[in-house]
Amino acid sequence: MKAVEKVDKNRIDWMVTLVPFALIMGLAGLLFAFPAASNDVIAQVRFFFGDTLGSYYLVLGLGVLCVALYLALSKYGDIVLGDEGEKPQYSFFEWGSMMFTCGLAADILFYSFAEWAMYATNPHMAELGSVLEWAGVFPLFHWSFIPWAFYLVLAVAFGFMLHVRKRGRQRYSEACRPVIGAAADGLAGRVIDLFALFALLAGTATTFSVATPLLAGVAIRLFGLQISRTAVSIVIMLITCVVYTYAVLHGFKGIGLLAKACIYLFFGFLGFVLLAGGQTRFILENGLQSLGTMIQEFVGLSTFTDPMRTSNFAQDWTIYYWAYWMVWCIAAPFFIGSISRGRTIRQTVLGGFVFGVGSTLVSFIVLGNYGLGLQASGAADFIAMYESTGDLYGLILAIIDTMPVPTLMLAWLMVTMIAFYATSFDSIAFTAACYSYKELGDDEKPSMPIQLLWCILLIVLPIALVFSESSMNNIQSVSIISAFPIGIIMIIMIWAFFKDAAEVLEKRKK
Repeated sequence: MKAVEKVDKNRIDWMVTLVPFALIMGLAGLLFAFPAASNDVIAQVRFFFGDTLGSYYLVLGLGVLCVALYLALSKYGDIVLGDEGEKPQYSFFEWGSMMFTCGLAADILFYSFAEWAMYATNPHMAELGSVLEWAGVFPLFHWSFIPWAFYLVLAVAFGFMLHVRKRGRQRYSEACRPVIGAAADGLAGRVIDLFALFALLAGTATTFSVATPLLAGVAIRLFGLQISRTAVSIVIMLITCVVYTYAVLHGFKGIGLLAKACIYLFFGFLGFVLLAGGQTRFILENGLQSLGTMIQEFVGLSTFTDPMRTSNFAQDWTIYYWAYWMVWCIAAPFFIGSISRGRTIRQTVLGGFVFGVGSTLVSFIVLGNYGLGLQASGAADFIAMYESTGDLYGLILAIIDTMPVPTLMLAWLMVTMIAFYATSFDSIAFTAACYSYKELGDDEKPSMPIQLLWCILLIVLPIALVFSESSMNNIQSVSIISAFPIGIIMIIMIWAFFKDAAEVLEKRKK
């Protein structure tokens, strides 16, 4: 893939590039200036989408999973994302590493430690049975098959558009062209692309802000810093920005090297906790039991709506997560589709489930059951700690304090999470830079100035958000709200893919 040597202003779509950023920065300004009023308005809108129309997200999630399985098992699975007979560009390990780390990998590591404790305090656990039986099930459910199905189905659609149809406009609107036709070049296409980039910036900003306070707390403890957590958070964000900017400016080679380093750090950390943490038997046994329960109860979990609102569990968690993953489907699937050239659709979907879902499940089983094992044995009472303080970051630090050589584990965690965030954001910056071009060939990549522009834009809002926790929560709500139209666009894209792919298969028969 060759780089565009310099910025040709006539090739850049400045409206699509700058309008979403200006809108979200304006929204952030309103949130800072009028936090109470904006909080009330956004909460009401979020209630409408997440509660009143919550079933929409559940049906869409289950439907996309069915589509993913159909793609892998049907005639469509034989289609090569590229020219017929073309071989994959990357080895399975390198491809899988880039795929896994381009998504919410840092958040996966972050939530693996303590998400079970957040579920344990929800009344729905008592409705189902016991905390020990169910608290380890929901993290596996909320982070595995349906979330990765969102990624992989759209990755196939993008990969087909890029590598089979070889279309030059690398955008959501272009993927919808087989259905909406020439409207992709008009107002409808602009609206689709603006929704997509707005969701990208909103989701990216909140994701980058989620674990930064934890990293700041780790840095303060490791280095004995006397400055505020906010200041440390900003420094960490800037360091991460430097790392991912360096990687993205060196193209897929830089991204691939960083992704492989992340995987080694990640599995090394999990292996140490599993073998040296003292909870090996409980981790393996309860992890296997939770996985079995999740698979056995999968349909029921996927369709649970809590119609009487006895706990609001579905609205607070499952619907929230499906919407959040949908927002993240702007960048990650596009990147996965880009790196999947030469793979069949079957290889892309099944390989994605093996590497993406497999790595995610291992993280939640090992780290989640480490803390849950200490809770079950009475060695610690993390649930009471979380109920009394509501401090998830403090809870994670307390869990790490129980591990062998906690100082080493803190340093290891910090390096791994910074690397994970860097690999997530280099793929996002690359995808967003591609969006800036009116046309970009399959063998081209964006110019360095445009990639650098997006590297900087992606860090501005997260830095602003660390100054106001309420603003971060409100922007997160905006991400959930923006998932509603993204879901409609996803349906059009899937319809467009099948229409386009059926034509290709029919031509190849002749």
